[in-house]
Amino acid sequence: MALDKELTQLLAEGAAHYGKELSGQQISQFETYMELLKEWNQKINLTAIEEDREIIIKHFIDSMSILPYIKNEKLKLIDVGTGAGFPGIPLKITNPMLEITLLDSLDKRIKFLNEVIIAANISGQKEMSEIKTIHGRAEDYGANHQHREKYDIAVARAVANLPVLLEYCLPFVKINGIFIAMKGSNTEEFDVSAKALDILGGKIVKIEKLELPKTNIERNVVIIKKFRQTPTKYPRKAGKPSKEPLI
Repeated sequence: MALDKELTQLLAEGAAHYGKELSGQQISQFETYMELLKEWNQKINLTAIEEDREIIIKHFIDSMSILPYIKNEKLKLIDVGTGAGFPGIPLKITNPMLEITLLDSLDKRIKFLNEVIIAANISGQKEMSEIKTIHGRAEDYGANHQHREKYDIAVARAVANLPVLLEYCLPFVKINGIFIAMKGSNTEEFDVSAKALDILGGKIVKIEKLELPKTNIERNVVIIKKFRQTPTKYPRKAGKPSKEPLI
């Protein structure tokens, strides 16, 4: 089912706000994604947001809000705790050069993501880099040598407080790479992140407050640069970072 003219324009204007011009094919990919999101949401809980306009603004355009911090080149990016694919899949649709790994701990969500990748045809074209899914916990994959310090960028959207997120995400990031934390309007957790940053080898280089287009919804994008290796004892065993955060 094609988006109506107003919704198509909303999506295109949202992308343009963050420096991207969407092709007809990309609009079509977002349409397929939204239809599958609504369809699967009847079976498994993927999102509380169900209206088309709200999905476009609060999921698709919100995911695009970090595009200005990502170079238009073949970078390796991991989306930690991707859930229904945000921000990873919108980033892939709008920036096909990215090589993206979607990590989630729930197998049902991984099955949904794999269907989106195939149905929306966002992988496997010659000019595009890969997008793949992995099922598991950040603590386990962050210690796995195939994933540890192998990514230029890690991203996470509303997964946990920043000290916990840092332990989940920084182990994946190469030295001189970045972790982009997509947060709400509350900034209190930033003040208690100094210890985690110091231990894990990260430094906040920018906190940018933004407002989603066509709304008064405030967001904070936190850019953390990895300046040295994360000690091998981190991340700690599954469940430990959230129970005993580094604060």
